[in-house]
Amino acid sequence: MKILAFESSCDETAVAVVEDGRNVLSDAIASQVDIHAIYGGVVPEIASRKHTEVIAALTEQALKEANCTRQDIDAVAVTYAPGLIGAVLVGLSFAKSMAFGLGVPLIPVHHIRGHIAANYLAFPELEPPFLALAISGGNTLLIDVRSYTDMEILGATRDDAAGECFDKAARVLGLPYPGGRPMDELAQTSAGGVYKLPQAHVDGAPLDLSFSGLKTAVVNLAHHAEQVGEELDRGALARDFAQAVSDALVPRVVEAARLAGRKTVVAAGGVAANSIIRGDLERACRENDLRLFMPPLKLCGDNGAMVGAQGYYEYLAGHTAGMDLNAYATRDIAE
Repeated sequence: MKILAFESSCDETAVAVVEDGRNVLSDAIASQVDIHAIYGGVVPEIASRKHTEVIAALTEQALKEANCTRQDIDAVAVTYAPGLIGAVLVGLSFAKSMAFGLGVPLIPVHHIRGHIAANYLAFPELEPPFLALAISGGNTLLIDVRSYTDMEILGATRDDAAGECFDKAARVLGLPYPGGRPMDELAQTSAGGVYKLPQAHVDGAPLDLSFSGLKTAVVNLAHHAEQVGEELDRGALARDFAQAVSDALVPRVVEAARLAGRKTVVAAGGVAANSIIRGDLERACRENDLRLFMPPLKLCGDNGAMVGAQGYYEYLAGHTAGMDLNAYATRDIAE
């Protein structure tokens, strides 16, 4: 089964062709990073307009790279939630037109389910159930993946997502947007241990997280150093910040896996590319006899292939939609 898949939830327009949920025939991506870097973050209106400008040509590119014609496509999958609402609507509207014109099923895919499914592309042996850590610019979630389409959130951030905090900390340190990779590279220049950063705990919800205090602490440290004329150890602060995020995430992953009775852990999302978090996850899973799967770096960010992978399993579960399918800025992964 060949699925034409669309992803446009933020600032990457992505179109892919995926066969049987595991075989990527093409994965075309048009990034807007250079445009939004001027503003230090994603400008929703600009993102939507750029999606509109490139999505048709990108679809032709994806079909050509997959050596497919429109008649070879058996279904269309698309991210319908969550994300920047205007951006999501561009991809959804175009996907609807493709599905209608081709006379094939339309498959709605939750963006975070797609990130989890990126692991199916990298690891053919991976099957549910497992515990997933989804960490990106807009989400930080601990998810019990009971089957390909049955999922439950066990823990989540109460405020900022981990990826958002990396971007804000990077801006404070004078690093370019997006901040994840520059922060990681800067962190590698120091052993850290210089700055004591806060760890938040949510009363009555031990698996939930909070990163707003950590972000504020970095801002205050930078402002204080500037005010008193002290030189900020940028490398150490980047390292200590990344370690603080990892220290919040990794123990909760291990505890969530224990509570859910899972022996397999999966990481997903853009922040899963961070080398400190990856290293700590590998160590913790090894020490706790947990099998760990982490996608290669090219599949950590937004891409169309992950939507096609999850779309296949949504289709097998009977989850298709009509032309009245709407886009949502927020949506529970269990819906």
